[in-house]
Amino acid sequence: MNNNFGIRAFFKSFKYAFAGIFDFFSHHRNAQVELFAAIMAIGLGVYFQINKIEWIAVVCCIALVMALEAMNSAVEYLTDLVSPNIHPLAGKAKDMAAGAVLLAAIGAFIVGLIVFGPYLAK
Repeated sequence: MNNNFGIRAFFKSFKYAFAGIFDFFSHHRNAQVELFAAIMAIGLGVYFQINKIEWIAVVCCIALVMALEAMNSAVEYLTDLVSPNIHPLAGKAKDMAAGAVLLAAIGAFIVGLIVFGPYLAK
C-alpha cells in the first residue's frame, strides 16, 4: 500500500521544496537581487532597531516578493515546457506573472519608505 501521507512522504516534500529554493537562488538573477534587497532591509532593521510591527511589515513584504518571484519562475518553467514555440497566450501568462511580482515589489518599496524613511530622515 502506497501511503503518500506518511512521515517519509512529509519529509520528502521538504527535500523537493529545498531543491526548488536552491534552484531559485542559484539560477535566477531577480531572486539574487531580491535576496540582496532583503538582506539590506534586514540590516537596516537591525541597525535602526525597528519595532515589532515594523518587523512584521518588512518580513511580510520580503516573503511576499520572494514567494511571487518563485511562482513567476515556476510559471516561466511550465510555460516553456507546454509552449516551446512563441505563442501570444504563453507570453501573456509570463507577463502576468512578472507583473504580479512587480506589483508586490512596488508595494514593498512603499512599505520600506514608510518604515525606514523616518529613521533615514533623522
